[in-house]
Amino acid sequence: MSAQDSCLSLIKYLLFVFNLFFFVLGSLIFCFGIWILIDKTSFVSFVGLSFIPLQIWSKALAISGILTMGLALLGCVGALKELRCLLGLYFGVLLLLFATQITLGILISTQRMRLERRVKDIVMETIQNYHSRPEESAAEESWDYVQFQLRCCGWNSPRDWFGIPSLSSNASDVHRVPCSCYNSSATNDSAIFEKLSFPQFSRLGPQARPRHSTDLCGVPADSNIYSEGCAQNLQKWLHNNLISIVGICLGVGLLELSFMTLSIFLCRNMDQVYDRLARYR
Repeated sequence: MSAQDSCLSLIKYLLFVFNLFFFVLGSLIFCFGIWILIDKTSFVSFVGLSFIPLQIWSKALAISGILTMGLALLGCVGALKELRCLLGLYFGVLLLLFATQITLGILISTQRMRLERRVKDIVMETIQNYHSRPEESAAEESWDYVQFQLRCCGWNSPRDWFGIPSLSSNASDVHRVPCSCYNSSATNDSAIFEKLSFPQFSRLGPQARPRHSTDLCGVPADSNIYSEGCAQNLQKWLHNNLISIVGICLGVGLLELSFMTLSIFLCRNMDQVYDRLARYR
């Protein structure tokens, strides 16, 4: 066996092993998504996310797992069986993904201000319509989770919640904000860890007033609430994690380029190996 044949064999099995790893990873992601769908209650209490956003994320995980498994299967079978059609399809899908990521990166960098305005409009619309349409609560529950995790209130400031009809009370002039704005770390009251009917707000205090799951959970705006808006906290989070985000994107891009190079190299050199073997017969 020549050096070229040995090199092609090494590339073939290297491509097979890498794609086998990603096939297993995709199947784990798929199983994790299905597990969340089946056992929602455990994950609701663990991550503090309500049912509707959790269901969306679980479906996204399941779909991502299926796509990862399908792409890895193309690479595995194409490399092991040396099928040019599958390797070509594998290369094409990877090239499409890589081009999509590059396009998204360019659009995000060039249209950043427009994207920020669009996100702001969506958030402000969610705030204005807070609990006005109970059947469309996915965006509201997701925004509550964002405020709870980023420790912020409103988009610009807590004043974004002032005057919202669902939070206003005719019996009092005191403005109210959602329970996700409550800053439990600002007080040493042991009662703040009382469990509420909302699992994501389990660390809130008695001012949150435990209610049934269909009722609105709110606290007075003059209580211990977060004073910063989520726009500032989101910018801080992006700034603090910028290196990690860029590193992950570069790593994924380099991995895709490596797989594309290996697959096209193996695909283009198969004919030469087959011709040489035919002459030896």
